[in-house]
Amino acid sequence: MKRLFDLTLALIALALLLLPIALVALAVRLTSTGPALYWSDRVGRHQRIFRMPKFRSMRVGTPAVATHLLSNPDSHLTPIGSFLRRSSLDEMPQLWSILKGDMSLVGPRPALFNQQDLIALREQHGVNDLLPGLTGWAQVNGRDELAIEQKVAYDTEYLQRQSLAFDLRILWLTVIKVLRREGVTH
Repeated sequence: MKRLFDLTLALIALALLLLPIALVALAVRLTSTGPALYWSDRVGRHQRIFRMPKFRSMRVGTPAVATHLLSNPDSHLTPIGSFLRRSSLDEMPQLWSILKGDMSLVGPRPALFNQQDLIALREQHGVNDLLPGLTGWAQVNGRDELAIEQKVAYDTEYLQRQSLAFDLRILWLTVIKVLRREGVTH
């Protein structure tokens, strides 16, 4: 049921967002050198590594680490990178990962392959048994502002409470958070 829900909404979103996706891709290419997409190695269900696309908001050659680990994250942003991140437009290509089955609309956000502390804590709590999501319970409860332990606590709560109704609530809260640009640090 969840997979059918994901496929249906992802296809609808893709149809509605096709023009904005094309415009953002063009804007990325016109404002910085390099490809429009950045393919990030992420940890998926059962700790399987998959490649997740995002619109490139950082300059080519930026280290593949969580943004908060960069000494001066703003110096790595492309001219429109900050806008892409604040508006969450950089996340649109992840619809591909949902269609492919690597991600769900709702679930824990996929960890970077080198975020060993987050991966290990999620493993302890069974969170790695879930498909990662485009959005999740942790994202609507603080997103970038949360410590790893808090994120995993929210991910664990999602694991225990998951249902179609809960997913719909999280999707609705995500729309509100994105429109208000809440919880984004860069």
